[in-house]
Amino acid sequence: MNSRTVVVGIAVSAIGAALLLTGCSGTTAEAGPPASSTVAAATTTRSAPVPGTLTPSIIGQAEKHHTAVLGRALTGTTLDEKQWIVLNQVTDEPVERTAHIDRIAGLTQWAPAEVETALNALLAKGLLANAPHGRLEPTTAGRAVVGEVRAESGAIVAAAYGAVTPEELATTARVLATITARMAQELTHG
Repeated sequence: MNSRTVVVGIAVSAIGAALLLTGCSGTTAEAGPPASSTVAAATTTRSAPVPGTLTPSIIGQAEKHHTAVLGRALTGTTLDEKQWIVLNQVTDEPVERTAHIDRIAGLTQWAPAEVETALNALLAKGLLANAPHGRLEPTTAGRAVVGEVRAESGAIVAAAYGAVTPEELATTARVLATITARMAQELTHG
C-alpha cells in the first residue's frame, strides 16, 4: 500500500471532522493541530485496511465517523447537527439572515427551509438573537455552547489531524475541494 493512499484516507477523516467543527466553512485551520504537531500513526481495532484509491465509500465512512464525533460533542446540548452548523457559522459580527440561510444551504445542500427551521429553533432557544437590519448574532449562551462543543470534539479532531502532516492535509483538502466543486457543478445541471 503506498503512503500517498494512506495519507488521503486518513486526511479525509481529518478534513471531515474539521468541516463538522467549522460548520462546513471550507477551512480546517480552526479545528486542526498546530503545524508543528508530531506525526503519529493511529489505528484502531475497528478500522479496515486502506484501499488503493480514494472512493465514495471511504468518504462516506469518514463522514459517518465525523457525524458520530459531533453527535458525542452535542450530547447534553439541545442541538442537532443542522442547528449546530447554523449556530457555528454565525460569527461574533452580526450576519444578514437571508444571506446566512442561503450560504448554509449552499454549503450543505440542505433546502433553505430546513436551514430556516434550524435557525428559528436557535432563536427560540436563545442561542441566536435578532439584531437590527435583519441581522442575526450569537447570544452569550450561544457563544458558550459553541465553545463547549468545540472543546469536546477538539481532542478527537486533534488526534485525527496529528496522524498526518499539515502538507498532507493541504494536499487532501485541495483534492476534496476539487471533487466537491465538480459535484456541485454537476448538481446544477439537474
